[in-house]
Amino acid sequence: MVTRRCRKPARGTSGAALGLLPFPPAAAKMAAPVSLQVEFGGGAELLFDGVKKHQVTLPSQPEPWDIRNLLKWIKTNLLKERPELFMQGESVRPGILVLINDADWELMGELDYKLQDQDNVLFISTLHGG
Repeated sequence: MVTRRCRKPARGTSGAALGLLPFPPAAAKMAAPVSLQVEFGGGAELLFDGVKKHQVTLPSQPEPWDIRNLLKWIKTNLLKERPELFMQGESVRPGILVLINDADWELMGELDYKLQDQDNVLFISTLHGG
C-alpha cells in the first residue's frame, strides 16, 4: 500500500495517528460495452429461433471483447438448440463461415479479433443436407 505523510508523527502513535493515509486504490479499468449486429444465415438461424439479425450490446468486462468471448456469450444468450451444430470447443464448427464487417475472420485474427463498437459479425452455415 502506498502511503503519504500528512504531518510529523508523535512518538508511540498508531499509523492513523501518524498521519499516514492510504492512497485510494486505482479504479479497475473496465472495457466499455460494445454494440454489435450479429447475423446468422445459410440455415444457422434455425438454431436461433429462426431470427437472422440480432442487435446486441455486450456488457462491460475487465478485458476487451473478442470473438472468443462473443461465442461464449452467444452460446449462453442467443443459441436456442443443438449447440453442437454451431460450436466445436471454443470456436465455431468447421463449415461455418464467419465474416467480420464483410471480411473473412481468418484475415482478422479469428478468435483473437478485438470487437469494436458497431461491428457486424455474420455466421453463415455452408453445410446443407441433400
